[in-house]
Amino acid sequence: MSRNIAVTAALPYANAPIHIGHLIEYLLPDIWVRFQKMNGNRCLYFCADDTHGTPIMLSARKEGIEPEKLIERAHTEHFKDLTEFGIEFDNYYSTHSPENRQFSELIFERLRERGSIVKKTVEQAYCSSCEMFLPDRYITGTCPRCKASDQYGDSCDKCGGTHQATELIEPKCATCGTTPGRKESEHYFFKLADYEKQLKDLIASGYTQKAIANKLDEWFRTGLRDWDISRDGPYFGFKIPGEENKFFYVWLDAPIGYMASMKNYCDRNGLEFEELWNGDKWELYHSIGKDIVYFHALFFPATLIGSGFRPAKKLFVHGFLTVNGEKMSKSKGTSIKAATYLKHLAPEYLRYYFAGKLSGGVDDIDLSLEDFINKVNADLVGKFANLASRSGPMLNKKLDSRLGKLDEEGTKLLDTLIAAKEDIIADYESLNYASAIRRIVSLADEANRFVEQNQPWATIKTDEEKTRTTLTAVINAVKVLAIYLKPVLPVFTEKIEKFLNVGSLSFADIEIKLEDSRINEFERLIGRIEKEKVDAMIEESKQAAVSQPEPQEKFEPIKPECTIDDFMKIDLRIAKVVKAAKVEGADKLLNLKLDIGGVEKNVFAGVAMAYEPDDLVGKTVVCLANLKPRKMKFGVSEAMILAAGEGGKEIFMLGVDEGAKAGQGVH
Repeated sequence: MSRNIAVTAALPYANAPIHIGHLIEYLLPDIWVRFQKMNGNRCLYFCADDTHGTPIMLSARKEGIEPEKLIERAHTEHFKDLTEFGIEFDNYYSTHSPENRQFSELIFERLRERGSIVKKTVEQAYCSSCEMFLPDRYITGTCPRCKASDQYGDSCDKCGGTHQATELIEPKCATCGTTPGRKESEHYFFKLADYEKQLKDLIASGYTQKAIANKLDEWFRTGLRDWDISRDGPYFGFKIPGEENKFFYVWLDAPIGYMASMKNYCDRNGLEFEELWNGDKWELYHSIGKDIVYFHALFFPATLIGSGFRPAKKLFVHGFLTVNGEKMSKSKGTSIKAATYLKHLAPEYLRYYFAGKLSGGVDDIDLSLEDFINKVNADLVGKFANLASRSGPMLNKKLDSRLGKLDEEGTKLLDTLIAAKEDIIADYESLNYASAIRRIVSLADEANRFVEQNQPWATIKTDEEKTRTTLTAVINAVKVLAIYLKPVLPVFTEKIEKFLNVGSLSFADIEIKLEDSRINEFERLIGRIEKEKVDAMIEESKQAAVSQPEPQEKFEPIKPECTIDDFMKIDLRIAKVVKAAKVEGADKLLNLKLDIGGVEKNVFAGVAMAYEPDDLVGKTVVCLANLKPRKMKFGVSEAMILAAGEGGKEIFMLGVDEGAKAGQGVH
């Protein structure tokens, strides 16, 4: 009996391009969906761009465009990159959509009616320099549990725990580098602990892998905390109904994007969303990376349960990608954009290599570039493509492109290949693609040994019909192997289908024998990976990192209008730098001592990347002399240096001629 299945993949964030590490997320379910369809099941694949949050807003402002324009461009680029890698979505949508707003408001209202949402006044990290509350990803510091440094304000990459931004040790604003203060604001909170029993029952039902279940158990023991689901403006997202300047936190509406994508598809194809998401006749699965487990294994299913929607049947969790045993690096050229890869290499290479690494577990997988070249050339080219190229051209040129009958020896080979069917199906079903690939490679070895033993290149000279019989067995082996590989290599196997003169192959065609039929002209299936192309890809990635360094997010909003009376309060003075030193623990700051006409001021200035301390001593600068002193963890800053520029090394202090008189006012 066939199954009805809906699958979702984690949403790529619209603030960055797709790189090869992201591709694991979309290939893993794509292979599974293709397998399900080949196995006679109805299977739909949904995804969308994750489009909300402060980073989107800031990036758009930096470019001088509206956020809608930025996310529209990202959507086009993401979809192009993913589809060129053979990712076949039934719907690729956006969280900035009417459906997403509708479901966000509906879930929020249902949870509030149930008493699962409460208001609390909380202290939040606030940057007075940027004049904004700092979102989780715009504040960094030391994890309050494991003490790992350089962690974001919501979770720790090292220990996997979650926290509030105000709990970070030695926090810094990721935009300007200053230490944020705290400011009170009233927020909406989801009472996650109310759903502890339902969540434990869900995990116990086999919702996810054992390693993830163990991690979830740690969080249960620690205690589930109320989850802040609102954010203060300025913010790009959906406003909370009834509020003027509060928005749904992106982690509330982002996973709702799965529902929105499905609803949009259903409305366009005459299907009922309620039947697909909540109905008994459909199975629902989510695929995600291990970094977002907390949200998908606890927060999202709890909000679904509380609002009358069912959670997924299973959560497929995968690990990260390393390259040559290390974290991907822009400087080393191993942080490779999907678009860059596609300029140099065929997507089928990476699909095959990744499939050979994915075992259904949550361990990280490594792309060893040397192994990548060797594995693809040995297997994909040397075993699978070679098997077809050793039989097809000979049949075309010498034997009128016509197959004969299978003899006993050929039937025995074919039976061996067919006997692996159920094991390979089981491997695909459990997402253990690595095991499936090992089995298929072993079968290809059997078929290639058959060719070596029967030597058709020799027998064609003396016995054409015996050769036809041999090649008929080889062609049938090619067909069976193509079916087994099709979920992983759709383009490769489509070429084989055309060559064999058959329709779209499925697992139901495994036992069907090709005999007394004609094949089409053989065309080259795939070429070898050339090391020079891999080197060129790495070099291009390196050069992109050099020419386009990591953008420094800056949020410099235009301040409220001031009057001439306000401006007259400002006392700008020419001052001489009498001392300058680096500030330990603050890469961007220099500690300057200024002489303002006999009055000395202590200043912390964010110019360390543009100036060396010794170069400033004795120089004259313009400063705001009557700025209210500000206490920082490094000391008290009593004035402000005037400077301009884009940041980093591109900062230029406003100075005057050496002969100017220190202490003279500037008007």
